[in-house]
Amino acid sequence: MPVSKPNHKPTSKPARQLLFSEALHHKRPTPITTGPHASPPPTEPITMSDKEQSTSMEWILQEITAVSHRIEGMDASITSLTLETKSMRSDIADFQSRVTGLEQRMGSLETQVTVSQDRDQDLLYLRSKLRDMDDRSRRDNILLLGIPENEEGTDMQAFLGSTVPKLTSLDFDPPLEFQQAHRVGPKRSAKSSRPRPIIACLLRHNQTRQILQAGRSHGPFWIDQHDI
Repeated sequence: MPVSKPNHKPTSKPARQLLFSEALHHKRPTPITTGPHASPPPTEPITMSDKEQSTSMEWILQEITAVSHRIEGMDASITSLTLETKSMRSDIADFQSRVTGLEQRMGSLETQVTVSQDRDQDLLYLRSKLRDMDDRSRRDNILLLGIPENEEGTDMQAFLGSTVPKLTSLDFDPPLEFQQAHRVGPKRSAKSSRPRPIIACLLRHNQTRQILQAGRSHGPFWIDQHDI
């Protein structure tokens, strides 16, 4: 069955001018209401009165002003945060400088402690050496008690050189020799019956050892009815 073609009639020039004039007045041409795809009816434009437009503009200006105030507040906050950040950076830099100084001081203190420990060890060693030297210097000393005052006369070493062999009953070869010999302490008054002790340092250690052994085995010695 032959299909008939739709009859399209050319639009006349006055109709085109009418459509253009309608477009200028914000109007649409009357839609075709026939067929399955018919267009909906045109919507009438919403118009506002001058009062409503003035109110809308005032509201828009108020909102713009409020936004401006908010932006100004945000700018002030950002400026404050920037200043606080700069202050924090300055404080951090100062803190880092102080930490660096403390680390340097700690390093110096550690060095001083190490040096002090070494000095303490040296001091302990010197003390031990001094104690040993003191002991060695005293090992040849003998202490004689109870010898009457002025019994030695003017020569203490000669007195001890002749008296000690008699007291100990020992023959010393070579004869006793002393590095020094003297009484200990200030001279006492004539009324005091207690004589000052005599300390003597012998020149030879083996003679000192013989005298000490004789004193331990013999007990107190007597000189002119006085025990020593």
